[in-house]
Amino acid sequence: MCLILVAWQAHPDYALVVAANRDEFYVRPAAPAHWWDDAPEVLAGRDQADVIGEPGTWMGVTAGGRFAALTNYRAPSEKRTDARSRGELVAGFLRGESSPEQYVGDLARGAGIRGPGAYNGFNLLAGDLDALWWYSNRSPDGAPQRLKPGLYGLSNALLDTPWPKVRSRVGALAETLAADTGAPNASVEPYLALLADTRQACDFELPQTGVAPEWEKLLSSAFIRSPSYGTRASTVLRVRHDGRFDLSERSFDAAGPTGEVSYRGQMNVASRAGTIPAPR
Repeated sequence: MCLILVAWQAHPDYALVVAANRDEFYVRPAAPAHWWDDAPEVLAGRDQADVIGEPGTWMGVTAGGRFAALTNYRAPSEKRTDARSRGELVAGFLRGESSPEQYVGDLARGAGIRGPGAYNGFNLLAGDLDALWWYSNRSPDGAPQRLKPGLYGLSNALLDTPWPKVRSRVGALAETLAADTGAPNASVEPYLALLADTRQACDFELPQTGVAPEWEKLLSSAFIRSPSYGTRASTVLRVRHDGRFDLSERSFDAAGPTGEVSYRGQMNVASRAGTIPAPR
């Protein structure tokens, strides 16, 4: 996933709003968001590629009120072919029982789970309705950070690195959030629309991450489109303070949209377990 926009405790009705694009090669197999058969409390997409470690996910939520999402840190010169799948970090939190603070802390220390050196560069968001944490194994101080209420943007650099698409889309999120009345039937289309922005950055604004200039240009838009690589899924999650939530995900291939799924439910935030809401 290459762009995650987060509103944390920044709306009178919603504890958490997430609008995110997952970018990947079209040939890499993946399933859209669904309730997992082998972990029925988890609602998430799922990587189906042959990887080292567990085929995980890029973003998900649970019936017990847990949320996690991940982006890769773009540093091609540092990429290792023997690294484990970063998606297992999201799956591990969603399927586990550790608090967000404990999970990211253990990951940073390599205590009880594989340490950060087992993975190529990543950004991980992990939270529940009480706290939201960010951790990157490329952060200079190596320390997880508890996020204060506010709006955040995360692409393939550290949190709130002001890449053009991050600056632009955080601004668009602020406008969309302000216009969201919080009504039970409030449309997710404005959020999906802000994720669909295909405008590329000017050459002088492009970051220099080690990929070829034409790839820096291609990757500079919020929604990426090329014959072989692009935005595979746009996902919007809104979680109310009382645990009611809705999740919508639109999938794409090189030719355009391929499908959409939507879910509504009530998280059992008291017991961190709960019944499984049915698809809408």
